[in-house]
Amino acid sequence: MKLLLCCSVMLLLPFLAPRVCEAGNILVMPSEGSHWINMDILLQALHSRGHNITIVLSNKSWYIKENSSYYTAYKVKVDRYLDKELSKKIISEFIEFERGALPLSSFLHMSVGMVSMFTDVHRIIGEFVSAVLDDQELIRKLNDTKFDLLLTDPCWGSGVILAKYLNLPLVYNVRWLIGGEGHLAIAPSPISYIPITGSGNTDKMTFLQRVHNMVLYLVVKSQNYLAGKLVYQPISDKYLGPNYDFNQFLLDADLWLMRVDFAFEYPRPTMPNVVYIGGFQCKPAKPLPQDLEDFVQSSGEHGVIIMSMGTFVSELPVDITNEMATAFAKLPQKVIWRHTGSRPDTLGNNTLRVDWMPQNDLLGHPKTKLFVAHGGTNGVQEAIYHGVPVEAGGAKLLNIKTVDKDNNFLNAIQEVLNDPSYRRNMQRYSRLHRDQPIEPMDNAVFWIEFVMRHKGAAHLKSQSHSLPWYSYHSVDVVLFLAGAGLLVVLIMFISIRCLCTAMCKAKLKRD
Repeated sequence: MKLLLCCSVMLLLPFLAPRVCEAGNILVMPSEGSHWINMDILLQALHSRGHNITIVLSNKSWYIKENSSYYTAYKVKVDRYLDKELSKKIISEFIEFERGALPLSSFLHMSVGMVSMFTDVHRIIGEFVSAVLDDQELIRKLNDTKFDLLLTDPCWGSGVILAKYLNLPLVYNVRWLIGGEGHLAIAPSPISYIPITGSGNTDKMTFLQRVHNMVLYLVVKSQNYLAGKLVYQPISDKYLGPNYDFNQFLLDADLWLMRVDFAFEYPRPTMPNVVYIGGFQCKPAKPLPQDLEDFVQSSGEHGVIIMSMGTFVSELPVDITNEMATAFAKLPQKVIWRHTGSRPDTLGNNTLRVDWMPQNDLLGHPKTKLFVAHGGTNGVQEAIYHGVPVEAGGAKLLNIKTVDKDNNFLNAIQEVLNDPSYRRNMQRYSRLHRDQPIEPMDNAVFWIEFVMRHKGAAHLKSQSHSLPWYSYHSVDVVLFLAGAGLLVVLIMFISIRCLCTAMCKAKLKRD
């Protein structure tokens, strides 16, 4: 009996064991800055599963390292790229635009200039992907490697075109597309209750808020369409042929790994090939370096505040940093501020400036009381994971047109620090986010390997994006049915009229 039981268990083990994917070859077209940070974390997880990672990057890349123990890099020579200086220029222009610091006569010119600047960024990326496709030796190597899929962040269109050129299954690590939010593009998005990101609306909108939402929706859709048509469509025509519509195959990815979690997003419709991995980069905190630990412990019962404006916004105008430093100096808490610009004149003794910080580990420290940020996805999700209140005070200060005489920045920080409901809410979100049957990272890796095993995921892809707008919204069907209904009514009207006329004539003859 024992022998029979043992044999039965041995036979069942292969079916009970977790499904393993053979080591595969993954091609990656990454983006710079914070987009690379979360992509890099995903690549490390894939490498730990035995997969071979190859990335294609520019020779002018300023954030992505060429040499790595877990990926092979191919560098492509270009004349210009989205380097650090160009990024600083874009952010500087954006800050001035947001603050309204320009003369009224220049506002319209600046608005047009912002659109032109972002278009130029996509043109630079277009030049990069053209250089990749023109490098026949590189293309030969990529073809010979026989990749299983291409993984990219579609905020740039380079990976989309390369995947089509190499005929590879395509997986997105996505939050934003080339001109707007990814979820808005791929899934049904009734804007009557789905707020456009950045609108300030919720899922309960008044009539005027819905008007505002509609206008922003049209702007976002126009940005996506124009970026595709003006920049990437000519490249598609040149290398793929005239029969491919970039804006259509942009939405044709096999899998969308959406950096979203409904614990901190409004409910909305979805699609079968959309997998939610929000917070996949979050992890338990590690011990801090000794110097940082000593500084944190010196805060006593007041604790510490973490301040970071993200990867791209590393340097701010002097007047803004002085206002921030003044506000921090008035607080009893210690402050750790990621700041690479010149030292603010008003910097207090309670503030430590650093070029870099272990953000996740600091957010997970029990003495961390508040995270002051610009509202970027990575930082906010890490704060939610650790249950730390977030104050988007940096973003608020950018919108102040003059000196912050009313102490709005300081008051906002003090409100979050002194009102315990903020921390309770964040801890509730943290519990919701963590209460999942599978870790977001494991979910992401599983679905990437799923695409590798099945050479794509065509059975999960909706064909909605291939329909013209009037077919998608059934406008043609509605018009046809309305026309048919009117025709039936007209026929009935004419028939009744003819019948009445005939009856009247018959009556006249009898009379």
